[in-house]
Amino acid sequence: MYKHLLGTGLSFGLIAASMPAYAANCAKREMVVERLKSHYSESFAGGGLQASQSTQSVVEVWASEKTGTFTVILTTPEGLACIVATGTDWHQAHLLNEPEGTESLK
Repeated sequence: MYKHLLGTGLSFGLIAASMPAYAANCAKREMVVERLKSHYSESFAGGGLQASQSTQSVVEVWASEKTGTFTVILTTPEGLACIVATGTDWHQAHLLNEPEGTESLK
């Protein structure tokens, strides 16, 4: 009985302790983007949709060639953006071959 209560208590404690850390990296997307632009000179570098079991999210990479920093954010449909990764020494990949397709009209 004691082990069961101790295990349950530890589980709830770990969950409660991890929630503030996760929440500290999340804010409204507009606020996150503004901070990336103003504090790190980062701009949108690319992204796409990420589907989970119940919803889709937008994954974005923001980077700065000037500072070499980059940030990966995940934004929910409700507009909550969470920073999931950051790094340094960003370099832009260049395509070796142009993709096949129809040229756009200019």
